[in-house]
Amino acid sequence: MRLATLRQGAAVIDGGSAYLLPLPLGEVVALGLERALDLGAEALRAEPLPFEPADLCLPYRPPAIRDFVTFESHVEGVRRSVDGASGVPEAWYDAPTFYFTNPHALYGPGEDAPRPAASRALDFELEVAAVLGRGGSSLSVEDSAAAIFGYTILNDWSARDLQSREMKVGLGPAKGKDFATSIGPWIVTADEVAAHHDVDGFLDLDCRVLVNGETVGRDRLSHMRWTFAEMVAYASRDSVVVAGDLLASGTTGGGGCLAELWGRRGEQTPPPLEPGDEVRIEVEALGVLSARVR
Repeated sequence: MRLATLRQGAAVIDGGSAYLLPLPLGEVVALGLERALDLGAEALRAEPLPFEPADLCLPYRPPAIRDFVTFESHVEGVRRSVDGASGVPEAWYDAPTFYFTNPHALYGPGEDAPRPAASRALDFELEVAAVLGRGGSSLSVEDSAAAIFGYTILNDWSARDLQSREMKVGLGPAKGKDFATSIGPWIVTADEVAAHHDVDGFLDLDCRVLVNGETVGRDRLSHMRWTFAEMVAYASRDSVVVAGDLLASGTTGGGGCLAELWGRRGEQTPPPLEPGDEVRIEVEALGVLSARVR
């Protein structure tokens, strides 16, 4: 099922029609996948509600957002651009590294994203995120797979000039990342995309990103080094994850962000994003997430 939040309320999206759910989408997610599918089935028996793309809102507000870095080619390209270094750090191969980003600066589908006042090197990041339907501590990979409620598209907007300066401290990104994250247009439940998993457990989806209508990057989601289940298990190790937590794949390779291309080319081509530019992310089976820079 595709579960969205409209101006009219949380709903199941089926074609061009919506079927309202009895609870906000965040509460539906917290019930877990099985119960959510039951509620969705009940909703589909009611009268449909016509809707427009403009009715789509931020799907829900996750308690926490962990953003991973699971694409080797992305790491290699961005290090050259942001850190001035080459290659991939040996430690990257040890585990699916992540950082926490700001769960309060979220933007829904079609909602303009701000460029920080001090930045002139704004970038997008093409990502897919898993939504948890239940939590736990030190989960096994098998239990982690069962905990995944569904998936959504995520754009981790990045101020590369701010990020490059602050990461010289060695603590990680802060003001270069905390100003905006776009997610949506809805949550696609895990059962809906089960057939897209390959034999190794990777979700094999075609991903591409366009800026002002021109394709900038394209990759397969299955090029991740770790599966989403492995990411969830690692996040929960000696810690806690809860229902609603959002765990992002990290940026795809193949031009999933501008900084990767800048690092490979040695110049800012294509140029940084400017106010008015439109970024459109398309992911097979998950939909389209678009936004303009303001």
